[in-house]
Formats: sequence, C-alpha cells, structure tokens
Amino acid sequence: MSYPRILTIQDISCVGQCSLTVALPIISACGIETCVLPSAVLSTHTSGFSGYTFRDLTEDMPDIKAHWVKESITFDAICTGYLGSAKQIDHVKALFLETAAPGCIRIVDPAMADHGRLYPGFDDAFVQAMKGLCARADYVLPNITEACFLTGAEYRTEYDRGYIDELLVRLTALGCGNIILTGVSYAPGKTGVVVYEKGVYAYYEHEKLPNSCHGTGDIYASAFVGAYVRGKSAFDAARIAADYTVACIAATAQEENHWYGAKFEPLLPQLIRSLE
Repeated sequence: MSYPRILTIQDISCVGQCSLTVALPIISACGIETCVLPSAVLSTHTSGFSGYTFRDLTEDMPDIKAHWVKESITFDAICTGYLGSAKQIDHVKALFLETAAPGCIRIVDPAMADHGRLYPGFDDAFVQAMKGLCARADYVLPNITEACFLTGAEYRTEYDRGYIDELLVRLTALGCGNIILTGVSYAPGKTGVVVYEKGVYAYYEHEKLPNSCHGTGDIYASAFVGAYVRGKSAFDAARIAADYTVACIAATAQEENHWYGAKFEPLLPQLIRSLE
C-alpha cells in the first residue's frame, strides 16, 4: 500500500512523552497517515507527577466508532497501547471488527505490567480481557512480565533460551498470531528482542544502557508499527525500533533534568533514514 492509514488507540498524557504524544509523531514520521482514538486525557503521565488531572473517554469510544462506520472510514492497520479498563478493550475488539480495511494489520501492545508487577489499577479481570484482545492480534508486543501474566508462567529475572521458548509456545497457544518479545537478555550488559513469526525464532541483541526512561515502550512500539506498516519485515522493523529506542535513551542520559520521558524528537531523522 502506497499511503496506508493507521489507527492508534491509547491515552493522551499532555506532558510526559508517552502514549499518543509519542505514537502520533513517530508513526507520522514514517510516512503513514496516522489517526488517533484517545482513551483518556491526562495533564501528565502518572509516574513521578502528583495532582495530575484525568478524564476518562471510555463512553465516547463507541460513538466515535459509529461515526466512522457511518462515513465508511476504515484503517489499513490498527494498533493499541495503554488501555485503562476491560470495557475499553471491548470497544477495541469492536473496532477490530467494524473499521478494519481488507488485509488490516492488528497490532497489540499489552501495556499493563513491568518488573514482575501489574501497573496500578489493573487486576486479573483486566489480564483476562487483554488475553482476548491479544488472541485477535496479528502481532503482539509484550515484555517478559506481560508475557508471564498473559500465560500464567512464573516471572524470572534470570533465565535461559528454554524459558523464553516456553513463553513463546504459551503465547502462541493463547492465540497470538506473531510475537515481538521485548527486554530479552541472555548476557550481562546486553538485551534485545525476540521475533517469533510463524513459529520461527529470531533474536536481535543490542547494548543494555544503564539508564532507563519513562515511555520507551511506547517509542519502541510506535517505531515498530511505523517500520512494519511501511513494508519492512517483522525482524527488520524490530531491529529498527530497537536501535532507535536505544539512541533516544542515550540522548536523554545527557540531561539530568529530563527525567519524565525520552528525547525521541531529535532522533526522528535517524528513524526516517533507517526506513530508506
């Protein structure tokens, strides 16, 4: 497709370089018409800020979908990020069914957990709902914690290839079409991403930087979506997204006061060049 149209569904944190304020510019920079469906609006993200405002847009989602259906608006790809409730997941399932163009690519980032724990506000009911959404996806992009919650596997910080293979088998049994498993580290000072496509395993390893930034999962997912929809293979898209994310983290490390996100904007030219 020469000029694809993609829909990205997640919240807007007005300040904080995450969710839609990351997805919209990154996917657009990849040369893709990027449409948005905000699930909520926050004054800032919730990590490190206090007293932030929050407006839930769950009840608006079906009316927006109905208008798109009436106008015969469809999407060549639909991707999801942070979703705030099981009800929002139900609305996304309906969007998958009613606004998908022929051959639509459905990509789910099950953004709900990290470091062995669910994010605040999520529970087992949300995990069960997310399982159903992932089963409808062509590609899922979990980290290891999210893969464990989705499959019931034991979370480990030390593991081998056999442990990762078991996670992939369990995710496949859940119904996940293809899997991009992030944060997989087999050696000190290294981390990477596993691409498990049509039962074939591939691994891209890169440097593990000592610092971390809020929102890098959103940066990675957005870059992957943009590269893949632009026609790159899943492995090349995973590699491009990883290299871009690492570069953003490295650039941010130079500024002590930039604690709330990653400086992805100055590195957008690098991402664009990687697609050529």
